Amino acid sequence: MHRRRDWSVCHVNLARGFRGGERQTELLIRELAGAGIAQTLVARAGEPLASRLVTIPQLKIHSVNSTLTAALAIGRPDLVHVHEGRSLRSAWLNSRVTGVPYLITRRVLSVPRRHWLNREMYRRAAAVSVLSKAVGAAVQQLDPDITYRVIPSAASAEPVSSEAARTLRGAWGGEFIIGHVGALDDKDKGQRQIIEIADLLRESHPELHFVLVGGGADEASLKTAAEGIQTVHFAGHSDRVADFLAAFDMFCFPSRREGLGSILIDAMASGLPIVATRVGGIPELVEDGVNGRLLAVADVQGMAQAICALAGDPARRAQIARANRLRAGEFSAAIMADRYLELYREIDGGPDRETE
Repeated sequence: MHRRRDWSVCHVNLARGFRGGERQTELLIRELAGAGIAQTLVARAGEPLASRLVTIPQLKIHSVNSTLTAALAIGRPDLVHVHEGRSLRSAWLNSRVTGVPYLITRRVLSVPRRHWLNREMYRRAAAVSVLSKAVGAAVQQLDPDITYRVIPSAASAEPVSSEAARTLRGAWGGEFIIGHVGALDDKDKGQRQIIEIADLLRESHPELHFVLVGGGADEASLKTAAEGIQTVHFAGHSDRVADFLAAFDMFCFPSRREGLGSILIDAMASGLPIVATRVGGIPELVEDGVNGRLLAVADVQGMAQAICALAGDPARRAQIARANRLRAGEFSAAIMADRYLELYREIDGGPDRETE
């Protein structure tokens, strides 16, 4: 049996901006390129994803502005991989005309809107993958007959500049840095709780400083809420997330809803203890009392107590650091790509492994 070297996959991601889902799309495309897979990317014009991948070998990129132009740009690959909800209609339209199968990767915890077209598009899909069991349960609220494969996100494995990390720590002040990375979108990410924690602790624990990395719609309102709290710092958007993680002593992730939280895998790889909320897929990464603490959403007092307890226990933090770095190895980009390749083969019979 010979490997089908002409086999190709088309990735469709029409998201605006560059968040966790786009990072994971990029990681997968890079890994598949390394395996010699011919790929196409259909992405929204003017957004960062396409520009970050222009140097990838065997990757054709189509920049589009609408569902219809995306459907046309897909063409006739062997398989279409849909990476976010805006892209699903394009893959469905293309499949109706060409018969090309498509795979849906669902990353968010919300239930897909319950209307006939969504049910039709999910039923027509050759397969559905989700980042966590929690996301899978949400998909089945659309249709209980939908089956899914859990394929978690991967660690970014970005290089770290120790000098940059030291510079960042020096700019913030404070003896102990609790960091957060994410779009400043309080309804999902819950950053206002971090500000409330900082306000609660600023007199009793002035050595604890809180750093929020990211930009977003709620940036102005969060900065207003943090006025006068000298222990809160806004770092803005950065492509050097690894340097920030290396500068932190702890990671705080008080999401109000979360499909998985791929940044948590990067925090684990950095050896950071995690204080997070018990929502969505987060408990599939963080085990309360083992590699961090899990609290209820809005339990600001509980999160503050957990932060103080870990900050005051260096031996416990060192134990967690070892455990988290070891566990993060289970979430490499290579492992994620292998899982998708296996699913691709189940759907379409290829690309085949090299055989005698």
